[in-house]
Amino acid sequence: MNPNKALWEKGDFTRIAESMRESGEALVRGLGIAKGFKVLDLGCGDGTTALPEARLGADVLGVDIARNLVEAGNKRAKEQGLTNCKFQEGDASNLHELRDHSFDLVVSIFGAMFAPKPFDVAKEMVRVTRPGGRIVMGNWIPNDPTLVAQILKISASYSPPPPEGFISPMTWGIESNVIERFAAAGVPKETISFVRDTYSFNFPGAPSELVAAFRKYYGPTMNAFEAAEKNGRAGDLQKELEVLFNSQNKSSSKNVTSIPATFLRVTVALN
Repeated sequence: MNPNKALWEKGDFTRIAESMRESGEALVRGLGIAKGFKVLDLGCGDGTTALPEARLGADVLGVDIARNLVEAGNKRAKEQGLTNCKFQEGDASNLHELRDHSFDLVVSIFGAMFAPKPFDVAKEMVRVTRPGGRIVMGNWIPNDPTLVAQILKISASYSPPPPEGFISPMTWGIESNVIERFAAAGVPKETISFVRDTYSFNFPGAPSELVAAFRKYYGPTMNAFEAAEKNGRAGDLQKELEVLFNSQNKSSSKNVTSIPATFLRVTVALN
């Protein structure tokens, strides 16, 4: 199996995504989506941004490599009566089933950044976006002190080294890399803009409970714990993550978790 597909079909990312809904909706409200917009939501998960896009009247196609997340997205769309939103399996680095210039807006929030072959990902996003359309990405930033960058950094320190040739998804959080990848797809750097933005994880439980959810349901953390258990270090990893989550919790209640995380918001305007 494709290792990227295996990673995101592992566990149940919908359980983590539940803590991401509010920020997803807020982000979508700022995208200027109008009724009838054709939107591709790439690496969509179970629809944290795709469903709010559809509620604004867009015709939305969500594409994700993980079958379980596609099924969950279609189930959520049906439950919400959104006939203008559908989900299907696909690989962000090879969208061969999608026609050229078929979307007004391509959105990928913490999605396509995790696909291998980043130059192919940029090329495919540009190819399927119509002239005058936009691409909006949300990418975690390497070595950033906030939550997700630190979760991935800590998890990597307990995991075996990646295979030769592996390109870290965090490289999408470096502006020069983004410019280089879109330049190779024919996009001038003057049409690419960057903003550091904040995305909050809101969870109805203590930080230690959110750590438990990441351990049980989030592929990268699950892999880290499996490796740590073999080395007798699972307790160390648990403690390190609990210290991180507790230190970054901004909630006034110990029994509620609200943790902001910084990300790089990329907007590409196509001529």
